[in-house]
Amino acid sequence: MLLKKSWKYTIKDVLNMKSTGITRKVDDLGRIVIPKELRDTMEIAQNDSLEVFTDGGRIVLQKYKPGCTFCGSLDIARGLHGRLVCGSCMDTLRNR
Repeated sequence: MLLKKSWKYTIKDVLNMKSTGITRKVDDLGRIVIPKELRDTMEIAQNDSLEVFTDGGRIVLQKYKPGCTFCGSLDIARGLHGRLVCGSCMDTLRNR
């Protein structure tokens, strides 16, 4: 069974969210354009992957960083059957 990452916001996270005052219309294909200034600020380059989450009535975009399938850790040891797994989770799997 795979464990899901928790994407709950803390009060600190909510207080740190900043409104840019920018609005964009959704086109006929459901696309929006992320303004260049925002892409530059967030270091999002052409062809970078973004993860899309929902949180209640919000759509959250986050720059994709491949992490452990089980815990989300970015300290990846190796792949296991096509999945990324960190050393700690790999040890846990071995000891089962």
